[in-house]
Amino acid sequence: MNSGSKVLLGVLAGAAAGAVLGILFAPEKGPETRRRISTKSSDVADSLKSKFNDLVDNIASKFDSAKSEAADMKDRATAGVKAGAQNSM
Repeated sequence: MNSGSKVLLGVLAGAAAGAVLGILFAPEKGPETRRRISTKSSDVADSLKSKFNDLVDNIASKFDSAKSEAADMKDRATAGVKAGAQNSM
């Protein structure tokens, strides 16, 4: 996980903690407060899932790109070796 992802997760966690504390200290009745906490928790969880999925997709994309580039390099190297072998004969 890169530092940008860590910062993003830290900001989201801080925002979630702030929202929960704000709701807990709000002058509302218990059931309403619990409902709001539940709603906010679900929203934060959905947001974190989305960010995590984006991160996984990004990593998978970079891995596939590196894998493809390595295969291309191997093919070029193999072709160069074969051409060098034919030229030396």
